[in-house]
Amino acid sequence: MTSFGQRVRAAFGSYGQLCVGIDPHAHLLAEWGMDASAAAARDFGLRVVEAAAGRVGVVKPQVSFFERYGSAGFAALEDVLAAARDAGLLVIADAKRGDIGTSMDAYAEAWLTPGSPLEADAVTVSPYLGVGALDGTFALAEAHDKGVFVLAATSNPEGLALQRARVAAGPTVSADIIREVSERNARITTEGEWASLGFVIGGTVDWTDAGLQPFSPVAPILGPGFGHQGAEPTHLAERFGPLAGAVIASESRSILSAGPDGIASRIAERAALYAATTG
Repeated sequence: MTSFGQRVRAAFGSYGQLCVGIDPHAHLLAEWGMDASAAAARDFGLRVVEAAAGRVGVVKPQVSFFERYGSAGFAALEDVLAAARDAGLLVIADAKRGDIGTSMDAYAEAWLTPGSPLEADAVTVSPYLGVGALDGTFALAEAHDKGVFVLAATSNPEGLALQRARVAAGPTVSADIIREVSERNARITTEGEWASLGFVIGGTVDWTDAGLQPFSPVAPILGPGFGHQGAEPTHLAERFGPLAGAVIASESRSILSAGPDGIASRIAERAALYAATTG
């Protein structure tokens, strides 16, 4: 199978950089005329998949909005994940898992093992128990041509003190995470290809303030914060510089708020804006 990084690159070539979030917030379910239930979350997710297929290359289900319904919610998520992958979409499970040893390995197996009920093409993970705690996850992803997105510089204010702290009076924590993962990417990535261990860097993050620099090899950047949170397609080059072309621009509420009858056209409109900016 082609590596995850190269599959993202190919998806960009076919559909552009927009990623549609699948976030069945309670208020969105209500706006769509649905109740707050696992069955409704499943229906919501399947409708988003149907609208996204053929219009974008990537979707990102937010696991928490399914998990809150317990086992029925996970069953709903399994159906949405399977439908999205069957539709040819790249699926990023936004689970933000982070643990140590065999516990983290088990999380990785759940999301990255071919044939798993929760199989996705990539998963988001937290490195704040140490990047080395993710070694098993990275190895499993490599073995199955999957992707991993490591939280590096998020836009939530609660994370600033930790992420902007300096490592031994050197780089910021965010920058050091990127350095450590990029060193692994350099060892396992074929020259000229995109790496498969990517980063989460918010679309509203100031790179100078976060102490970030362009990195190599190129790896996909999952950029939440586009649309509702204020980042726009025109900000790609401004905020991500030479790596702008590797950004998966994730939008959720700005698209989902269009409702079940308007979501397809909203996706097409937003995708066209990204194409106009990057084309």
